[in-house]
Amino acid sequence: MFPFSDEELVFPVEASIERIRPMLLRDKGNIELIKIEDATVYVRFLGACQGCPSINITLRNGVLRALQTDIHPDIKVVRLD
Repeated sequence: MFPFSDEELVFPVEASIERIRPMLLRDKGNIELIKIEDATVYVRFLGACQGCPSINITLRNGVLRALQTDIHPDIKVVRLD
């Protein structure tokens, strides 16, 4: 069982996303937190990130890694289009 409720994850997830947001903004992209459900974070990429061929790498090596490092190694992330 995941040690945090979805409600408890909102602030840390937002803080973690804010740490990686500047990287996306430099490339004219952005990220939006949609929801957190069952310790899975659902995000949407915006701007230049939409349709970028590197988006899955950014999701895995940027967003997921940050969330797992900052919050918990079992947290998951899903990209919504």
